[in-house]
Amino acid sequence: MYNSRLITSGLYGVLLATLSACALPKQSLLSAWKEMRHKSVAPLETGVKYEVRKALANNVPFRPSTIKRYTFVLDDPRPPLLMASNLDRNSQMHVRTTAYTHNESDHLIYGVKNAIGTNLRFGNVRSAAADWSRFPVGTQFRIAGQPGITYVVDDYGSALVGTGTIDLYKPSRSMMDNWGVRHVDIEVIQWGSFEKSMDLMRDRTKWRHVRAMMEGIEARLRTAALPHGRTPITASL
Repeated sequence: MYNSRLITSGLYGVLLATLSACALPKQSLLSAWKEMRHKSVAPLETGVKYEVRKALANNVPFRPSTIKRYTFVLDDPRPPLLMASNLDRNSQMHVRTTAYTHNESDHLIYGVKNAIGTNLRFGNVRSAAADWSRFPVGTQFRIAGQPGITYVVDDYGSALVGTGTIDLYKPSRSMMDNWGVRHVDIEVIQWGSFEKSMDLMRDRTKWRHVRAMMEGIEARLRTAALPHGRTPITASL
């Protein structure tokens, strides 16, 4: 019994000597642990290989069942509106077109101005109006049989929302009447921007047709964010 007490006392003394020789922090171990626990962790960067344990420390969501190795690389984030703009869309299509002019009764208050605040155009580059949730502002297209003429969607109209109809600007009522209603083949040269469309309409939500277009764009966002109804994985394993 006495020998065991001596051994215990000796071990205790060795432990104290060892601890006193170590460069322990002046603060208590408990406070040091709390400080280390609450220390901010630098965010993960894209394009860098990390170990899975660091993902857990940073609360990066992923499915353990999809882990195939012990490292991962974060993908660059894609803005939702950009994702919606990159949805698969045909560049060749057959559409219904109508025509309008600036001196119509429902356009008199706007005069020769379009929805983006610039003058309506008619020349080699011509203005067109459409539902911006289908043909976002800035969309450029050509009509078959009209070489050298490019149409740009820079306007919209309440009667166009919810339809695939494109309204072509004409500088006179006679030219508008002469066009009438025509189904034509078009080639989209460049798709416009849903982001710019949303920015332009954000302060016009008192109008029902504007709200409808914004809701249409938001529906595209949901489709872009959840392809095939599956939740995206943040970390690419």
